Amino acid sequence: MPATRSSSGRCLHLLEKCKSMKQLKQAHAQAIACGLGNNSFTLSRILAFCSDPNHASLSHAWKIFQHIQQPTICIYNTMIKALLLKGELFNIFNLYSTMLQKGMYPDTYTLPYVLKACVKFESCLLGELVHVYCLKLGFSVNAVVGNSLILMYCGFCNMRAARYVFDEIPGPCVVSWTLMISGFAKVGDIESARLFFDGAPRKDRGICGAMISGYVQNNCFKECLYMFSMIQLTDNVPDEGIFLSILCACAQLGALDTGIWIHRYMDRLGLPLTIRLSTGLIDMYAKCGNVDLAKSLFDEMPQRDTVCWNVMISGLAMHGDGEGAINLFLKMEEAGFKPDDVTFIAILSACSYSGMAYEGLRVLDRMCNVYNIEPKSEHYGCIIGLLNQAGLLHEAKDIIERMPTSSSSSEEAVAWRALLSACCNQGQAQLAEVAAKRLLQLELHSGAYALLSNLYAATGKYDDSKRIKKMMRNRGVNKLPGCSSIKINGIIHEFVAGEKNHKQIADIDLVMEKMNRELKFLGCNPYPLLIDQT
Repeated sequence: MPATRSSSGRCLHLLEKCKSMKQLKQAHAQAIACGLGNNSFTLSRILAFCSDPNHASLSHAWKIFQHIQQPTICIYNTMIKALLLKGELFNIFNLYSTMLQKGMYPDTYTLPYVLKACVKFESCLLGELVHVYCLKLGFSVNAVVGNSLILMYCGFCNMRAARYVFDEIPGPCVVSWTLMISGFAKVGDIESARLFFDGAPRKDRGICGAMISGYVQNNCFKECLYMFSMIQLTDNVPDEGIFLSILCACAQLGALDTGIWIHRYMDRLGLPLTIRLSTGLIDMYAKCGNVDLAKSLFDEMPQRDTVCWNVMISGLAMHGDGEGAINLFLKMEEAGFKPDDVTFIAILSACSYSGMAYEGLRVLDRMCNVYNIEPKSEHYGCIIGLLNQAGLLHEAKDIIERMPTSSSSSEEAVAWRALLSACCNQGQAQLAEVAAKRLLQLELHSGAYALLSNLYAATGKYDDSKRIKKMMRNRGVNKLPGCSSIKINGIIHEFVAGEKNHKQIADIDLVMEKMNRELKFLGCNPYPLLIDQT
C-alpha cells in the first residue's frame, strides 16, 4: 500500500521524536505499515538513531542494514559512521570495499570517515590507498577531503605528505592552516609551525590556540606567553583550551604573577570555571609555590574528577606534605573516586619527599593488592626513593631485578638511575658501580656518568673519577648544562650552567662568593658533589 503524504509525514515525525529503542521499533513498524519500509531517508534516520552513542544499538542497525536490498550512498555513509563510533574498523574497510565492488563512488562524507578509520587502525598504507582513490575521483582538491587527508598524514607524523596535500588544495581554509600548525608542533618542528602561523592569511582563535598549544608541547613556555600577549592586541577572545595552555606555561616557568593575572582575566570574561580550568589553576598555583591558594580552589570546587584529585595530591607532594597527601587520598576514596596509577605516583612521591618510607610501602601494597594496579617505571622510581629513605638499598636492587620482563629498557633505566642516585646520596660506592654498569648497558645518558664520577670524587677515589670522565669523552657522551629560570618584576631571567651572558652576572657572582664564604665559615661545603668540567 503506497504511503500518503500525510502518513509519511506522521511517520517521519515519530522517528524524530524517538527517545529510546522501544520507541524507535514502534516508529519503524509504523513506517513499514505506511509503505516506507524501503524508503532511503527513513532507513538512514533509523540507522543514525541506532548509531548514536546514547542509544548504543549497533547490532540492531547492522541487522537492518543487511536487509536493505539496494542501499544508497547515504545509507552506506550512515553505517560507516556508526561503525567508526563503535571502533568496528574491520567492518568499515569491508563495507568500503563492498561499495567499490558494486561500482558505487564514495563521496565527501565517505572518505573522511574511512580516513579516520585508517588513523585509528594505525595503517598509513591503507590511508595512502584511500588517498589514491581521492586523486582518481578528483576529491584531493576538495577542502573537506583535503583536510581529512592532512589530519591522517599528521596522525602518522608524515608532514611531507601533509604539506603536499595542503599545497594541492586551491584555497586552504582556516582548518587547513590549523591542522598544519598542530602537525608540525606534534613532530617537534616548532619553527615550521611558526612559519605556517605567520603565513596564515587569517589568524582566528583556533589558529592562535594551535600555535600556543604547540609551544607548550615543545617546552617553549616563554614564547607561549609572548604569543598570548599578541592575542590581547586582536579581537580574539581566548577559549578554555588557550587558557589551559597558558596556565601550563605559567606553572612550568613559576610565573605566579602572570598566573594570578590570567585567573583575574578569566573572571573578567565571565568564563565558567569548568573542572579542567579549575584543575589547571590548582596545578599552576601549586607549582608556583602557593599551595594554600591551590587547596582553597580545590575545596571550593562543586564537582571534581580523578585528574583533579591527582593534581591536588601532587601539589601537596611537591611541597613535602606527605601526611596531607595521604589524608586527601583517603578523602578521595571516601568520595567514591577510584584512584589510578597517576594517583599512586603522587602519593608515593609525597611519602618519598616527606621521609615516610613505611607509610609509602603500605600504600604500595594497597595499590597492588586492593586496586590491582601493576607498578610502572614511575612507581618503581618512587619505591626506590622510599627504600632509600629506609636505607634498604639492597632490597631496592632486588625489586628492580624482579621488574616484569614486559618493561621497556627505558623503564628499567629509570629504576636503575633512581637506585644509582640513592647509592650516591648514601655513599654506597660498590652498589653504585653495579647500578651504573647496568644503566650504561641500557642507555648513553650523561647523568649516570656524572653521578658515579661525583661519588668517586666525594669518597676520595679521584683516579676512578677521572676514569669515568675519560670514558664519557671516549664514548662521545656530552653532559647537558643545567638550566633554571626565575621571574622578577614581570621579567623571566634564565641561567644556563657555564654561561656568563646575563647583564648582571658580575653582581650575581659577588653574591655567590659571599654566600660561599659564609657557608665555609660555618663548616659547610657549598659544592660537595660538583663534577669537574675539564
